Amino acid sequence: QVQLVESGGGLVQAGGSLRLSCVVSGTSSSIGTMAYYRQAPGKQRELVASISSGGNTNYADAVKGRFTISRDNAGNTVYLQMSTLKPEDTAVYYCNAKIGPSRGYRIYWGQGTQVAVSS
Repeated sequence: QVQLVESGGGLVQAGGSLRLSCVVSGTSSSIGTMAYYRQAPGKQRELVASISSGGNTNYADAVKGRFTISRDNAGNTVYLQMSTLKPEDTAVYYCNAKIGPSRGYRIYWGQGTQVAVSS
């Protein structure tokens, strides 16, 4: 059974930093692009950052220059380093992974981790 287990959320003051982690387990299939999304109360879920299996990254404009996404050499763990946090970064953060062959992958989601930034 594939699982994405997230950790690292919490409460931090504006200007502070947090590091989120997401580990994929329960599969021997290839893991493609991994990403973090976030959903604030009353808003739609939005892409924060993504990283391909080859290491190519993509960021939402709102987080460019402040957040960094990376993954480990084994490719089954993704990290989101968040710096200079703002109150508007408050949301539940979800990791996401494409798992399986390129023509038959499935998308899996983590359980979400709360990030709260106080002003």
